[in-house]
Amino acid sequence: MKKLLTIVALSVACSLQAQKQPVDYINPMIGTSNFGATHPGAVVPRGMLSISPFNVAFDTTGEKNLLEKDSRWLSNPYVNENNFFTGFTHANLSGVGCPDLGVIISMPTTGALEVNHLKYGSTYKNEIAKAGYYSNELTKYGIKTEATAATRSGITRYHFPKGEANLLINLGLGLTNEKGAMLKFVSPTEVEGMRMVGSFCYNSPESAYPVYFVAKVNKAAPSYGIWQQPEVHKGVEAQWMWYNGQVRLKEQFAREVVGDSIGAYFRYQFDKEETVELKVGISYVSIANARENLYREIGDKSFDEVYATARINWNDALHARVEGGTEDQKTIFYTGLYHALLHPNLLNDVNGDFPENSTNKIGKNKERYTVFSLWDTYRNYHPLMTLLYPDQQLQMVRTMLDIYKESGWLPKWELNSTETFTMVGDPASIVIADTYLRGLTDFDIHTAYEAMLKGANTLEDNPIRPGVEEYWKNGYLSVDGGIRGPVSTTQEYNIADFAIGQLAKKLGKKADYERFNKQAYTYRKLFDKETHLLRPRYANGTWYAPFNPESGANFEENVGYIEGNAWQYVYMVTHDVKGMIQLMGGEKPFEAQLDRIFDTKQYDMANEPDIAYPYLYNYLKGKEWKTQQKVDELIKEYFQNKPAGLPGNDDTGVMSAWLVYGMMGLYPVSPAEPLYTLTSPKFNKITLRLDENYYPNGELVIESNASDKNIYIQQIYVDDKPLKGYFISQDDLRAAKKIRFELRESPLK
Repeated sequence: MKKLLTIVALSVACSLQAQKQPVDYINPMIGTSNFGATHPGAVVPRGMLSISPFNVAFDTTGEKNLLEKDSRWLSNPYVNENNFFTGFTHANLSGVGCPDLGVIISMPTTGALEVNHLKYGSTYKNEIAKAGYYSNELTKYGIKTEATAATRSGITRYHFPKGEANLLINLGLGLTNEKGAMLKFVSPTEVEGMRMVGSFCYNSPESAYPVYFVAKVNKAAPSYGIWQQPEVHKGVEAQWMWYNGQVRLKEQFAREVVGDSIGAYFRYQFDKEETVELKVGISYVSIANARENLYREIGDKSFDEVYATARINWNDALHARVEGGTEDQKTIFYTGLYHALLHPNLLNDVNGDFPENSTNKIGKNKERYTVFSLWDTYRNYHPLMTLLYPDQQLQMVRTMLDIYKESGWLPKWELNSTETFTMVGDPASIVIADTYLRGLTDFDIHTAYEAMLKGANTLEDNPIRPGVEEYWKNGYLSVDGGIRGPVSTTQEYNIADFAIGQLAKKLGKKADYERFNKQAYTYRKLFDKETHLLRPRYANGTWYAPFNPESGANFEENVGYIEGNAWQYVYMVTHDVKGMIQLMGGEKPFEAQLDRIFDTKQYDMANEPDIAYPYLYNYLKGKEWKTQQKVDELIKEYFQNKPAGLPGNDDTGVMSAWLVYGMMGLYPVSPAEPLYTLTSPKFNKITLRLDENYYPNGELVIESNASDKNIYIQQIYVDDKPLKGYFISQDDLRAAKKIRFELRESPLK
């Protein structure tokens, strides 16, 4: 009996061990095609460092591109259609619409030393991408490559065949063309240096800044040195010596080398197959901090140990567990959460150092965030963080307030303590107000409110709200006012003013509430009764003509709109849906216009202005089934378990957040209004792990009889009580333990 029990116990243990964990469903290849702009490299949650394969083959040397078929280049170092590997880059962005970073590139080769990436690059096969891990095999060299990462440091591992072997560190290659790099050998196994970066969207090249690094191999090379193109290379064989019992570089080869197209190499002669590991730490403060990041995070840990930790961290970071659904549905859901945890990422080093914004000073903070793509993320991303990761969301808000103290303004599109001023509007005000109104109040609300008022009320030299004087005077930005996308920008200012007004009301500031709340609806002055669209106007009130409502889609320039057209902006007034229904002449015309947007394919799933449109049917009594139908159709069409499995640019997790919400069955439809609207979930059970400091129950369970056919809602129950309508407040959600959906195959009309 004891033997039988032992066998049963072992069998159960093996079965449990074999069960897939949430981390096993993450597929980093999703979004690496169809302009998704993600990369499949190794990274941990909120990691400053990520190690991505670099497969963009473009010419930086003046020579003809050797691989025309690999010339499709986006804003990230990897495109799934490309197949020309030129190394692993250690500083990257994911899901952004403009290039930057993609630097500090390591590359293994065999044979004679070659430093031109167009010549040493290789095709590859047997690509593997997991959470915290990437691997491929270089067909040109017979080398297997692997990568894994910690927060500010990482390891690449190279399996070399017998013979001549080279490990290159290329500082000349990157996604943008900032000039300036430095490197220095400090031992036979270690090189340090920096690379200038910072021309996001090719803006402000004068604001370029350094990313520092320390790179250390686990095997001393008998030959090493540096190159500076167009010179072939500089370096001498076996340039180390014994000094006081230690191996040290000869002095003449320890000097710094500064230039634009420079790199370092370690050169080996192996008499059998060998494995070389390269450990890299980075910092935006100093070389010393890069070294400290490396030694404190990785130190003597092996590749396998670092990867095991990365895997555990990812599994723990997924604060949702799903049951039911298909394997593909689980994959796209967990991968959506994965993408939502890449940015914003940490900027501070392990010792707390980080570069302040606009001060040229080094600040101290145990958790300083960066990469705030706020025009995108205010719409759904930050509410998701408020729900699932409240401590992180609070620290992001505190970072925004620190940026205000350092620079004098709230961030707009901040990257590594540099303001890029990309896109339009005043999105930080919306995020901060929404966070506070959803119950996360542990930050300096007085400084926050002061910052919001400065951005809203400063009439001259206002980098956050250009044209704001005309906006306050006339209620809208005019075509002849000189501000790009006057219709779009007016709407963005309206949404920000709505957020400020709601916060003012919460804080008991009645006069401010009345002023901002009144201003929040001035978009109505742009409503054209003839077309039932928002239309550009001149300052004197006449309509702009000729007016083409379709113009502006797919990034085509349009005088009135930013990254969209009149159809994609007309209903971007989620704070005033009832007001828009009145403008349209009632619910039926509103519905007909919304139907037309979808039926004529004017809805753009890949961009933010119309991202909430599928949920607007929930404002129309008896038409809520259309929300359930549209969300289901959009998920099936645009979110799939394949490289092209995102509708387009992930926008630092916004498209992924839309998916996560859609599959859970709720959506924060109106920023700075603490409620969710509901739709049919895609799993039978979803358990959200919530922070008890903010959500007393510690978890929220969402249950349903979801299936491929059961996509329509019969009834919703909150803690077994029927819910009236299709909205739930933040407070009611916080108090709830369970939301149950009864679903059916046909719509409830």
